[in-house]
Amino acid sequence: MEIGIDSFAAILPDPISGKLPSATERMAELIEEVVVADRVGLDVFGIGEHHREEFLDSAPTVILAAAAARTSRIRLTSAVTVLSAADPVRVFQEFATLDLISAGRAEVVAGRGSFVEAYPLFGLDTRDYDDLFAEKLDLFLQLGETTNVTWEGRFRPALKGQGVFPRPHQPRLPIWIGVGGTPQSFVRAGALGLPLMIAIIGGSFERFRPLVDLYREAGARAGHSPEVLKVGVHAMGFVGETDIGARDAFFPGWAHLTSKIGRERGWSPPSRQQFDVMAGPDGAFLVGNPKTVAAKMLRASETLGGVSRITFQMSTASLDTAAMKQSIELLGNEVAPIVRQA
Repeated sequence: MEIGIDSFAAILPDPISGKLPSATERMAELIEEVVVADRVGLDVFGIGEHHREEFLDSAPTVILAAAAARTSRIRLTSAVTVLSAADPVRVFQEFATLDLISAGRAEVVAGRGSFVEAYPLFGLDTRDYDDLFAEKLDLFLQLGETTNVTWEGRFRPALKGQGVFPRPHQPRLPIWIGVGGTPQSFVRAGALGLPLMIAIIGGSFERFRPLVDLYREAGARAGHSPEVLKVGVHAMGFVGETDIGARDAFFPGWAHLTSKIGRERGWSPPSRQQFDVMAGPDGAFLVGNPKTVAAKMLRASETLGGVSRITFQMSTASLDTAAMKQSIELLGNEVAPIVRQA
């Protein structure tokens, strides 16, 4: 199992003063987090894509390229690239360039995005939400196969054999499909034979097993071998010296963001009791001491029939930079050995 971290480059107000930290300082801290993850032997670091004031990740490939220059081993990926709202040619060029800078460590997790701000920002209609993704994914996959593409669609001018450069360092740029809870998304990823990254940000791991089964069944029907049908999990996670210490470090930032987003979406205000249930044995939050977190990761993999990658969304704890770095070190030095040995 590969183990890593995903960040949305969250910029959160101090819980006491209410003041926001400097965006410049937060970005420097984020790059340092990637450096620490590389040093302690984690496998992957992902940067999300959002176009909202509480996140600094609207240009994830720029952040990943800065991290590539300061790291040597860790794989660098998006989490996710909102391909529906982008030009696939430009996205391919950016990640191919990142792959050259990192000497073959770039990956793409392509998705539709759980926020819709990118669509009106770039002049797109949210009514075309799924059609945009299907068409642009088709083009993006073709760009990975050949330099000169002939292609025509509804949402982008046709390509008539133009060359798309640069080409990546790797023979083929790895592409995962990022999904939430829509059955059709799982089936599409399976039919295409692409690895799957599931965003599990609440509830339990068990409720996703039927969807994972759909993915594997669709892949088998399309003739893809089980080896290519990889399943990854993106989950809320944080590691501390103790269970209560990890929860106390993670909860304030999680509660702040969840409250803000919840007001927009009509959710009930989050509570500490609700959080503690999700961080407990049956919930989907990987929050606790190293042994607690390792055991929960292994149970999650068993529940889902085998998981190839788990990435921790821990950026809501970014208010405490020392705790963030310690969490990354604990994940690499204590959690990862337990999981890998098992």
